[in-house]
Amino acid sequence: MSIRIALAGNPNSGKTTFFNAITGSNQYVGNWPGVTVEKKEGKIKNHKEITLVDLPGIYSLSPYTLEEVVARDFLLGQSPDAVINIVDGSNIERNLYLTTTQLLEIGIPVVMALNMIDIVTKSGDKIDIKRLSAELGCEVVETSAIKGTGLTEVVDRAIALVKEKKANTVKKIFSQTVENVISQIEETLSVDRWHAIKIFERDEKITASNQNAGKAENIIKSVEEKEDDDSESIITNERYTYITGVLKNSFSSDRKGKTTVSDKIDKIVTNRWLALPIFAAIMFLVYYIAVTTVGDILTGWANDGLFGDSWSLFGLEIPGIPTLVGEFLDAINCSEILSGLILDGIIGGVGAVLGFVPQIMVLFILLALLEECGYMARVAFIMDRIFRKFGLSGKSFIPILIGTGCGIPGIMASRTIENDRDRRMTIMTTTFIPCGAKLPIIALIAGALFDGEWWVAPSAYFVGIIAIVMSGIILKKTKMFTGNPAPFVMELPKYHVPTVKSVARSVGERSWSFIKKAGTIILISSIGIWIFSSFGFTDGSFGMVEMEESMLAKIGSFIAPIFAPLGFGNWQATVATVMGLVAKEEVVGVFGVLFGISGDALELIEAGDFDSLQAIAGAFTTLTAYTFLLFNLLCAPCFAAIGAIRREMSSAKWTWFAIGYQTGFAYAVALIVYQLGNLFVNGSFGVGTVIAILLLAGFGYLLFRRDPMKNKKQLSMERRSIDV
Repeated sequence: MSIRIALAGNPNSGKTTFFNAITGSNQYVGNWPGVTVEKKEGKIKNHKEITLVDLPGIYSLSPYTLEEVVARDFLLGQSPDAVINIVDGSNIERNLYLTTTQLLEIGIPVVMALNMIDIVTKSGDKIDIKRLSAELGCEVVETSAIKGTGLTEVVDRAIALVKEKKANTVKKIFSQTVENVISQIEETLSVDRWHAIKIFERDEKITASNQNAGKAENIIKSVEEKEDDDSESIITNERYTYITGVLKNSFSSDRKGKTTVSDKIDKIVTNRWLALPIFAAIMFLVYYIAVTTVGDILTGWANDGLFGDSWSLFGLEIPGIPTLVGEFLDAINCSEILSGLILDGIIGGVGAVLGFVPQIMVLFILLALLEECGYMARVAFIMDRIFRKFGLSGKSFIPILIGTGCGIPGIMASRTIENDRDRRMTIMTTTFIPCGAKLPIIALIAGALFDGEWWVAPSAYFVGIIAIVMSGIILKKTKMFTGNPAPFVMELPKYHVPTVKSVARSVGERSWSFIKKAGTIILISSIGIWIFSSFGFTDGSFGMVEMEESMLAKIGSFIAPIFAPLGFGNWQATVATVMGLVAKEEVVGVFGVLFGISGDALELIEAGDFDSLQAIAGAFTTLTAYTFLLFNLLCAPCFAAIGAIRREMSSAKWTWFAIGYQTGFAYAVALIVYQLGNLFVNGSFGVGTVIAILLLAGFGYLLFRRDPMKNKKQLSMERRSIDV
């Protein structure tokens, strides 16, 4: 018997943890038909015939966001056999709104998983499960998804309901006046209770699908006049009145007058004056550990040992991968061309990227700890106060935050923003933040050109934040993006100690995504780079040539003048930058092939012997290295992320506009930094300097000018008032 169970709940209710624990590795991810919202399904452990469908995290089934539309369409159109409703027991009043909003009204069997029960008990709250179950008319099971308790029981109860074909008791929860009106709409339009309630609320999708919905308008208006409120607000208030009554009989708390640990922490980390300095200090510490200290040591081992000559283990000297492969190729008398392809092309290119995996994993571990403990939700709340001043809401920070791991899910996370203008602007600016793929570039530049200076990595992160803020201010003053930012509603979860399992899963998924890219896109790109850098035409014939005479050098030299005003107008840096569009990690992969930045070369970097790195030293100065870093951090993202932008924008025109804006912004910033830096450091003044000064003045004007759209909006309001 094939059974399909839907998993529904508020964001931060523990739904994802529940889903991961129940399905394990039996998960598959796609998109809902016709939309870009992520669809997660999985087979339940020990019940391979049962599919668990993870609905998007939502607060209600009203069609305000794409997630809510998707969840509602699935529940009504595809009719799962049962619903498991995940409710955060530590914030039960707000979470019950979804339970009493349609979930219990649509006629599908519901089992409530009262989650985070360990936190409820610890905080001194008491919930009478039997009474709560009787009040709501559905089964309630205590669970703790993070500890794995009660999960099997919830699934078993859902399966039992399906097999028993037992539906929940749909209770009449509204006042007599409203109940009479709902019954009247049911009779007049011949619809069920759920549709009658939605017609009363004037739900656009439901009323549009019912030709007779207009017949209920007089009935609705009579109640609105009597209650002196609009119909949707009447239903909302009635639901909360019902929830209050339910909890009065089943919930008690010893927290009255007490300050919880989470409240005490929030008084500090969300303080108006301390929040930003604390956030800056935490992010500095994260990048300091991931790039400069612990991550640097691990990456040094990977590059110097695993992808270098040799590494030590318990006193034993173990040859590195290039050494082992090289000896094997020599033993079988491999041809020089094939040997060069394998050692310099594949291992040199892919190895230069994979060598940074330990560093990236350290970063992912630290970010996962911050997310799991509940701090990152506070960061979104903190940033909402700031972002709102620049035309964005705190919801825009969530995609940016996710983008620190990978730009693609960050771009996809913009779907939660209801306003199209804000969503498009967030998509355009999310990839300004350094993702995991850009970390190797930061680490390489910081190590090779800045002697491992601590400030380079954190500065890259804050440059991304500044770019987002500047873009928000500039774009919000244009006709395309003007308007009030989207409202920000988000519950702050209780602080808790992250589990090893949840952190490991998060780090594993992100790291594996990075490694897969290295094993596919970067592998193919590295082979192509080696071929183009090893072959060319000399004396009228085609064959292996010196790198300076290769096809790649000629192509790069043709494009290089474009980047000359930014200071890195050599063909090697140009090729690396262009290949960064394929995958940002490929910037380091190209260096691995063209400059030999792998194995012994990285040993020299670790040892601080930069004088021996003549190739890279001749290609960059500290100033040009930093402008190279700036441009590659801010310009258009990799092809995969551009594809995500195209899907989310649903428009080729908007996609090209986003790519053009990102690349143009990156070029302007890098040009200003290089030209003015060259002026102050070397006293060099020329046409480029004049252009840089003009660009800087232009940025200043766009940032500080009055919003020209405000006058138009004010005029429009005045005209409307005159018409009235």
